[in-house]
Amino acid sequence: MVYTPSMGMSWALLMFVAYSMSFITAGLLFAKPMRDINCVTMLDPFKLKYGKVMGVVLSLCSLFVDLTWVPSTLMGLGGMMSVVLDLPFSACIWISAGVAITYTLMGGLYSVAYTDIIQLVLIFVGLCICVPFVLTSPHTLDISQTLMNNTLHAPWIGELELRKSWIMIDDFLFFALGSLGYQAFHQRTLSASSTATAKLTSLFAAVIILVIGIPIILLGAAAASTDWNQTTYGSPSPYERGEAAMVLPIALQHLTPPFISIIGIGCVAAAVMSSADSALLSASSVFTNNIYNTILRPQASDREIQWVIRVSVVVVGVVGTSLSSLKNSILLFWFIGAEMAYTINFSQLLCALFFNISNGYGSIMGLLVGLMIRLLSGDPIIGLEAILHFPGCTLEDGVYVQYAPVKTISMLSTIAAILLFSYLASVLFNKGVLPEKWDVFKVKAQHSPVPLSPVGGAIEEEEKLKNKHPSE
Repeated sequence: MVYTPSMGMSWALLMFVAYSMSFITAGLLFAKPMRDINCVTMLDPFKLKYGKVMGVVLSLCSLFVDLTWVPSTLMGLGGMMSVVLDLPFSACIWISAGVAITYTLMGGLYSVAYTDIIQLVLIFVGLCICVPFVLTSPHTLDISQTLMNNTLHAPWIGELELRKSWIMIDDFLFFALGSLGYQAFHQRTLSASSTATAKLTSLFAAVIILVIGIPIILLGAAAASTDWNQTTYGSPSPYERGEAAMVLPIALQHLTPPFISIIGIGCVAAAVMSSADSALLSASSVFTNNIYNTILRPQASDREIQWVIRVSVVVVGVVGTSLSSLKNSILLFWFIGAEMAYTINFSQLLCALFFNISNGYGSIMGLLVGLMIRLLSGDPIIGLEAILHFPGCTLEDGVYVQYAPVKTISMLSTIAAILLFSYLASVLFNKGVLPEKWDVFKVKAQHSPVPLSPVGGAIEEEEKLKNKHPSE
């Protein structure tokens, strides 16, 4: 992101601060209410408040989000491995998927949690080792001179334009709040030993992500200050070749000694791998707890649930890896998944936890309204034409470009629709305007969510993962 001229350090800082805020928000606002009702996954509040049917609908949305996340991470990992190992791109992706699936199966939540800690340490230490070698490379200029000067590359501070101010605000909220729409984001706080631990972990993560961002920004700045024609990579530069997304492993390979390059790229690969295993566990948790054990087999035993978790991990891994072969469609998958997490999942979770008036009718209308507005707003990156033209929408090179915060407008529209239609449904049924027999979601008898029972078929998933063993 720092290396890309249209973004630079300004947008990178925005993203890191936004992700830091998302951890703070999760710890201070969402951890306690979700743990108070003994949630196993992020989707449990929907099942408790709206019923099983609407809970399954929203669970499918979350499952789709995780499924689109898997190929996105694996493509990044496969690209790095192919650069270093000089192996076919597809082979690297399947190797990466095999490793992620194997250790997620072997240890479940424990393997993901502990490997993430190890990977986190390796990422920071490894990148810090690489930074001095990249900055002192004879092919790299002083980054302080290229910060705001157009020398070998555009200034790496990035472009700050007044007309894009709403877009920056939109992207900040998208990263800060949209992250809360991922089950993987909440599975750490829900599996913590106590609410206090969950909050402390989130606040610690908010600080750590800012610290880890320092070497990443420095490496991006060095890449933007490098005369690539003098390196073994040659000319033109990665940006001109369309390889800006792979500039980090390229820089490590061509600007550092071989053994340092291996350390750095290995650490970056570990970071991507941690995202892949989190997505696998997240998707399997949602399917097992919110679909299989809720609708398909409510009477399933603990042993059966453990096997369903294992099978789900494999199926999600294979399907997600298969999607990575659709290179032209992967951007579309990522777009749909990320937008659903922000526009649908986050909005629905917020209303289910903090607005007593919300009900199943409002949830359905919120989902439809949010998706409709977002699709009609368009997005030139994936070739989606804008039908709704918000203030500031301009025609550039024959394509309408939105300069309004369309993602946030869609999210707020979802929340507004949920609350409005929930209130209307509540009034119509409670005042007898509509007969009670039409009340599918039982609005007239609606009450606050009752905590999930930690026994029987509803044993918390982390306990299932803790108790399982590969030999079972």
